[in-house]
Amino acid sequence: MTKEERKVIIASSAGTVFEWYDFYLAGSLAANIAQTFVPGDNDTAKFIFVLFGFAAGFAVRPFGALFFGRLGDMIGRKYTFLVTMTVMGISTFVVGLLPSFQTIGYLAPAAFIICRLLQGLALGGEYGGAATYVAEHAPMGRRGFYTSWIQTTATVGLFLSLIVILGLRLSMSPETFAAWGWRVPFLLSIILLGFSIWIRLQLAESPAFVKMKEEGTHSKAPLSEAFGNWQNAKIGLIALLGGTAGQAVVWYTGQFYALFFLTQTMKIDGTTANLLIALSLLAGTPFFIFFGWLSDKIGRKPILLAGCLIAALTYFPLFTMLAKTTNPKLITATDTVKLVLTSDPAQCGTLFDPVGVRTFTKPCDVVRRTLATNSIHYDLVPGPAGSPLKASINGADAPATAAELVAAAQAAGYPKAGDPTILKTPSIGQVLTDSRALQATGILFILVVFVTMVYGPIAALLVELFPTRIRYSGMSLPYHIGNGWFGGFLPPTAFAIVAASGNIFSGLWYPIIVALGTFVIGLLFLPETKDRDILK
Repeated sequence: MTKEERKVIIASSAGTVFEWYDFYLAGSLAANIAQTFVPGDNDTAKFIFVLFGFAAGFAVRPFGALFFGRLGDMIGRKYTFLVTMTVMGISTFVVGLLPSFQTIGYLAPAAFIICRLLQGLALGGEYGGAATYVAEHAPMGRRGFYTSWIQTTATVGLFLSLIVILGLRLSMSPETFAAWGWRVPFLLSIILLGFSIWIRLQLAESPAFVKMKEEGTHSKAPLSEAFGNWQNAKIGLIALLGGTAGQAVVWYTGQFYALFFLTQTMKIDGTTANLLIALSLLAGTPFFIFFGWLSDKIGRKPILLAGCLIAALTYFPLFTMLAKTTNPKLITATDTVKLVLTSDPAQCGTLFDPVGVRTFTKPCDVVRRTLATNSIHYDLVPGPAGSPLKASINGADAPATAAELVAAAQAAGYPKAGDPTILKTPSIGQVLTDSRALQATGILFILVVFVTMVYGPIAALLVELFPTRIRYSGMSLPYHIGNGWFGGFLPPTAFAIVAASGNIFSGLWYPIIVALGTFVIGLLFLPETKDRDILK
């Protein structure tokens, strides 16, 4: 690797790390954000706002891919991802300054959502530019290894956000952190923005793009050429369904859904959950480089598809082990406390709410969502038409209102938040000496390895699928539909499945089905690309 190539990788990766750091702060600090921007003590309303804020940034990523992808194919890779970085950094900094609901009312949550939308648009343009830029500097036979450094950035950005948050949590009281400490990571982004812009200004434009411009072969309408032409659009469709969709759900299950599962389902405190995730990420991150390097030897396709298949086959046993390790009383209660809901089927809806904007008023829906939020297993039995909702616990009648039913289930054996049997390790030293914490970290590490298998080779694969003239646009859209929609909506979709079924593990069916679908489609239609000449 030459000095110039190292400079390209370091500058591109560092800037992308900071963009991911900015983007993930909203997920890692969701509880504090909801407490600041949502009025009252309605935990369900706060939870819905958290899901909506989480989903908003992901929903617009494909639109950012279209807008900035077109710019990248027309004016260049370097200048486009300088723009995306600036938009991301400023919108993140603004979140740290936003007044609370008590100060400006509903303008506060509205302004936060606008910032999340801007972040999503910026991220939609960033990844394609960075991956394309690095790949177009890489020598033949080394693209998987070179672009794998970009693949570490999402995980390193998440890791960096967790470390900053943990450092602040451990250096101040919970009350201080809740009052203003949570804003500090957002405010730090302005410093990261300045450094990122400075380091990327040192770079020259991609040689492949320069060559194309000099020859006059660049596309004047990259979006029409990439997606209006069936031959190119077909490649994008195969890239999505046979590659990025499965990669995305494995990625988000191994990192974001794992964190969601620990905090929302297993009721582990945020500090402990972040520590466990951070340590697993630290141990697993080098495997991005390994699988990127390996893809130069044996191909992108077999590693990507193997990761999808292995993940799909092992998610249920791994998450069951994780649950038994972190909250054994909860798992015992699901076996010993039989809670049955009886309702007219017409009074029970789907509960599908991927962006968190639906309002549920029917007793059956309200109770099921509340039970799911409190990780309480239930069975739903159809009742006579027009009959009211009824509930029983271990055969005895129970109150059918949400709050009273939760209290009755907890009295029968379900643990409350803060129960002493729930894993709690508020320091790295305790994680390293506690057998349960080590076992949980080991399980999370396995999930991260799955992530590295599917994510390590994907950038090189996408770059190699599309010609230079439409590469930025062509690769960005399937990547961000896969990761922004299939992956980004995974937590709320999985929660809806859990709420509808009454089983805390049933949400895993979503990533399993998508990953298996990608395995089959990729096996049949996805070409191997490692030996392609990308200068054409």
